[in-house]
Amino acid sequence: MASPLYLGKRSFLLVVGATLILQLSISIHGAGADNSPAMDKTNCPDKCGNVSIPYPFGIGQGCYLHEDFEVQCNNSQASLGTGGSYNHGYSNLLDINLLDGEARIQNRVYRSCKNTDGSIYDRYDNEVALLLPSFFKVSYTKNKFTAIGCATIANIVGSTDGTTNFNNLHYTSACASFCDSLHSISKSAICDGLGCCQTSIPENLSAFKIGLFYNDELIRNYAQTFSPCSYAFVVEGNSFKFNTSYALDLNFRNQDGLPLVLDWSVGNETCEQTKKNLSSSYACKATNSECINATNGPGYRCNCSSGYEGNPYLVGGCQDINECDYPELYTCHGDCTNTDGSYTCSCRAGTHSEDPKIAPCTGSNDQVKVVIGVSFALIFLIICISAILIKWQKRKLAEEKERFFKQNGGHILYRQILSKQIDTVQIFTIEELKKATDNFDRSRELGTGGHGTVYKGILGGNKEVAVKRSKIINVTEAEEFAQEIIILSQINHRNVVRLLGCCLEVEVPILVYEFIPNGTLFELLHGNHGRQLVSLEDRLRIAQDSAEALAYMHLSINHPIVHGDVKSLNILLGDNLMAKVSDFGASRMVPKDAVQFMTMVQGTLGYLDPEYMQKRLLTDKSDVYSFGVVILELITRKMAIYFDGAEEGKNLAASFLQAMRENRVEGMFDISILSAGMEELLQEVAELACLCLSLKGEERPSMSHVADRLKAIRSIWKEILLLKHEETRHQTERLAMASTCDMSPSMYWTAQMMGLDIETPNIGHASTTNMG
Repeated sequence: MASPLYLGKRSFLLVVGATLILQLSISIHGAGADNSPAMDKTNCPDKCGNVSIPYPFGIGQGCYLHEDFEVQCNNSQASLGTGGSYNHGYSNLLDINLLDGEARIQNRVYRSCKNTDGSIYDRYDNEVALLLPSFFKVSYTKNKFTAIGCATIANIVGSTDGTTNFNNLHYTSACASFCDSLHSISKSAICDGLGCCQTSIPENLSAFKIGLFYNDELIRNYAQTFSPCSYAFVVEGNSFKFNTSYALDLNFRNQDGLPLVLDWSVGNETCEQTKKNLSSSYACKATNSECINATNGPGYRCNCSSGYEGNPYLVGGCQDINECDYPELYTCHGDCTNTDGSYTCSCRAGTHSEDPKIAPCTGSNDQVKVVIGVSFALIFLIICISAILIKWQKRKLAEEKERFFKQNGGHILYRQILSKQIDTVQIFTIEELKKATDNFDRSRELGTGGHGTVYKGILGGNKEVAVKRSKIINVTEAEEFAQEIIILSQINHRNVVRLLGCCLEVEVPILVYEFIPNGTLFELLHGNHGRQLVSLEDRLRIAQDSAEALAYMHLSINHPIVHGDVKSLNILLGDNLMAKVSDFGASRMVPKDAVQFMTMVQGTLGYLDPEYMQKRLLTDKSDVYSFGVVILELITRKMAIYFDGAEEGKNLAASFLQAMRENRVEGMFDISILSAGMEELLQEVAELACLCLSLKGEERPSMSHVADRLKAIRSIWKEILLLKHEETRHQTERLAMASTCDMSPSMYWTAQMMGLDIETPNIGHASTTNMG
């Protein structure tokens, strides 16, 4: 079965075909012309209610140009007069526009409603909707033929040849609006065929008739219950906005009507014909007026000439416009002078413009030359002063860089480089380091602490480095600082973080180190609450590598170096957990078999040598004691100051030594490495740690002895260590997805390498102190 909308469209096409052969009959009464010349209209009413009535329209005999322009005023309500050919459907006059030749009237809305028994009431298809006299046409640019309803087919038939003989049709059109439910009615303000439809009308339309029809299937089965009425009308397009309620209304605008725009003209001839015939009825009476041919039908209109305003249909009706009173409409960049029908604009003395109505007035050529000359002189002076200031600033900056360079011991380094005594350290300029760190951009920060900030830098060849920008330095120790840089640059050991260079042309020297991509031993053991599995083989290898690095510093170079702050936080981990000893901020060069008296103790609680703390004597055995604590961290996985349910932290070294004396040391070992057959191995490592922790320095072994002993232990227990290592590796692979990290190791621990005080998430209470 065909849908209701389909049946509606079929009915619409049948009705459109029918309208093309519809014969209509209408009588139009002719109108005589009043050819009397314009007269004085000062005694004629110029308003009716709120509507202005300009000539050629008028109220009363002798006040209008032609009877078609007669206006009736009843109870302050204006309507076009009955003297012309207007039919009874002509409604109230809303306004008259002389300039555009338009009049707005209130046009009726035609309604047709269908009862439930099929009968139709209020049907107007046998009436003439609008019949205009010859001087008026329905505006085809401003109006639309519109229909409202949900089973509606509306047609319009009209005359476009200037006659009103409906027996000879000149124009017919139609539109249809269908909707099969209340919800299908369009919500748009634009008529789109769902509850409302619109179509254009032609030029030269002087009379029209409207017809309304129904799609019986659609009205009977659907629309009857919610939209039984249909409406059709011609309306000013811009003033009509559709609303859903219109299609549901039973009495839509039955009394008020809707605005419709009429185009009007005077006479039936063109401007050329009227002037050629020297007709006395020529309507443009004002001296400064002009004739304009009508654009909708025959005839012409009158307008005041450019520069004048008023009523062109009256003698003396066009008056001069004082353009100077309207600067927003008539531009003048100089002095404005009104003239008859126009205005002049002139520049003031000493200024000129090609056209002051368009371009601003400027000074005379001589003045312009002076201004240009002075401007060039000022610009040249500013350039010279700027060049001098820039040169002075560059010289001042160069002197400042030179002063800082000497202050920081740069001349000592430079002499060493020239003498070829050192060739591993590089002196960077501040510009090179700014480029490497994006001008020390915050996004490059690896960490910030009390002593400075560390940035990740990228040198030429995409070489990654860590750039430490310190905050303070003791200027009196500049020469010693330079000497220490020279010594540190000569350290060439695979288990020591290398100093690559420095920048000395700033107030506080900037140091450049190799970039270590993985974390520290402290993070490996204590980070993430110790969840990461670490085999005993890896732990002993890290201990051996670190011991060999410290032994190298103590013995293998010309100037022995005591590290001074050995701890798990200063042991970085490279690829494959290769140990890298770092942070030489507390390091001192100490001759062999000598001690260094310190005015202030530096180091970290839990790692400090008791002799060093009491006597302030820093020796290589101070590093041995601290390293003993690191060994304990490796086998117990406890921090140097750890918390075991007590309110105050416990000292790992003291607790372990006491456990050894009480023969309960197994309770201190990390349970992840404590298994059957490992007790003897762990006991050997524990005994080595206890030797390192002897209270007297002379009773402690040397770092080289410690390194050799660790190497021997790994060799003797090689098979079982490798077996346990493989077991740990398989367990780590299974738990890999459970491990998360708040900060990438390469960013966090490279910063720690530089000795920065960075707050570490989820890591215990290790602290650093300076003791005086």
